[in-house]
Parts: sequence; C-alpha cells; structure tokens
Amino acid sequence: MFPSISFAQEIGLAVLLVAALAWVLGLGHTLWGARFHHPEPGAFEGIAVIPAQRTAAAHPMESVELTAAEEEAFAGLVRTFPHS
Repeated sequence: MFPSISFAQEIGLAVLLVAALAWVLGLGHTLWGARFHHPEPGAFEGIAVIPAQRTAAAHPMESVELTAAEEEAFAGLVRTFPHS
C-alpha cells in the first residue's frame, strides 16, 4: 500500500482506522439515541446511585450499644454542629 512503511505498520494502521470508525459510529449512535429518546413519565432510568437505607434491626452487627458516657459525648458533639 505505502512503500515507505512496513507490512506490520500497514496492518496496525488498518486496525487503528477500523477502531476509530467503530468509535465514531458508536458515539454517533449514542448521541442520536440520547437526542431522540423520550422515556415515558415514571419509567425506570437505571439503578439508584445510593441504595435504600436499611432499618437498624436489619442485622445485629449493624447496631452498637453505647454507654451513658458515650451517649452524652455524642450529644455534646451534635450540639456543636451549626443549625441551618
């Protein structure tokens, strides 16, 4: 094809061009779909980023009994937070 480059370089160039073409087509397909896709109201749009909070009774390892001194220290810490 090109007299100044080796056969291996020609193969690499062909692979690179095919990958670039596939990327451009994929990007175009994604943008076209995003532009013209209008889901129904209330349709599920994927997974939630933050899972739902479980209750304290979900598992015994998820709760800790605090002593009276720890509860008082925590209450003092909470009182130092600014109220908004």
